Amino acid sequence: MARDEEEAVQAAEEQHAGQEGAEGERPPRKKGKHKKDKPWDHEGIDHWKIEPFKKEDNPTGLLEESSFATLFPKYREKYLREVWPAVTKALKEHGIACELNLVEGSMTVKTTRKTYDPYIIMKARDMIKLLARSVPAPQALKILEDEVQCDVIKVGGLVRNKEKFVKRRQRLIGPNGATLKALELLTGCYILVQGQTVSAMGDFKGLKQVRRIVEDCMNNFHPIYHIKTLMIKRELAKDPTLAEENWERFLPNFKKKNVQRKKPKKVREKKDYTPFPPPQQPSKEDLMLESGEYFLSAEQKAARQAAAQAAKQAARVEERQRQREAAFQAPAEAPASGGGGGGAQAGRGAQQAGGETAASLAEGLKKKLKGGNKEGGGGGGGGDVSMFLAPGSAAAAAAAAGDKKKEKKEKRKADAEDGGKEKKKKKKDQGAA
Repeated sequence: MARDEEEAVQAAEEQHAGQEGAEGERPPRKKGKHKKDKPWDHEGIDHWKIEPFKKEDNPTGLLEESSFATLFPKYREKYLREVWPAVTKALKEHGIACELNLVEGSMTVKTTRKTYDPYIIMKARDMIKLLARSVPAPQALKILEDEVQCDVIKVGGLVRNKEKFVKRRQRLIGPNGATLKALELLTGCYILVQGQTVSAMGDFKGLKQVRRIVEDCMNNFHPIYHIKTLMIKRELAKDPTLAEENWERFLPNFKKKNVQRKKPKKVREKKDYTPFPPPQQPSKEDLMLESGEYFLSAEQKAARQAAAQAAKQAARVEERQRQREAAFQAPAEAPASGGGGGGAQAGRGAQQAGGETAASLAEGLKKKLKGGNKEGGGGGGGGDVSMFLAPGSAAAAAAAAGDKKKEKKEKRKADAEDGGKEKKKKKKDQGAA
């Protein structure tokens, strides 16, 4: 048998070589000779249409049981307890059993003997995942349909800075949810931003667009640029003449601008890098051991604290007393000008020192002396005036005038008291009589 095969191969090679030698070329291949018309294929068929899977397609059911479980946060417990009957009813139509475990905080779905669709367990898994991510139950149950798919985009690890992450997540939502609503209308998907994930439901094409927009937004690319591009594409798709053309010339080209940031108000100076950590600061116990307070008893500590409080209070009282006494201190007087000379020199010295008080006192003394000279006969008045206006005597003259006034007042008081005593004695005597 082996020899027969070898001979057949050699004969075929010789025949092939003879043909090449005769023609001088290799015979051309027929392109697409294996493509034959299929009886089930025709022009009216839609290859992208998803045919529904019916019970007649799998009458025997599944051989093995499959199950999926997922955890849910504590704040979703109350809502899940309310909607779980509706979830159970919807899954029962597809032959899927479900369980809500409130002790462990988990949801479980598994196939049964009545399950006929092998892919429905994957849909049920996506449904409990969406319920755990705060998607409302009526919206999450739509995932059981064949045309609807889901995608949970994790955005928590895309931005390191927490403040930037919150700002960019809010940018995706927009003012009053306007940006999110525009994305839902243009992509045909349901989008929910919750915590560190973005849940989306829709067809494959829309989910791909949503993922790209969300990731770009977290990378500091504003969603409004994608919205503008999607709006232009929607309008171009309406024109049948542009269906087969390239749309790049119609789409906007957004370039990144190198915008200089504002300089911070507080510029921190960079410290020299040292590989060694800073020295450890002493603890409260160490400080108490150094001061000796650690070994004191409770009474001694209380007495020490009371003494410190009393010292602080005494210092406060002394400061307040000093402030009160400062209001009663006399202001500093202008220094008297020295030097020999007559009344004219004294007047010049007072003006140079800026002593308006001394000048006013001298004027007052002049008037008083003139009045005294008129009463006493005017003898020697000029000499007395020159004496009072001598240099350095202005303050003494003022003091003498003040002493005279005091003496007169005291004398009047004494006379008044004596007169009053005499009147009282007379009244007593009259009363006794």
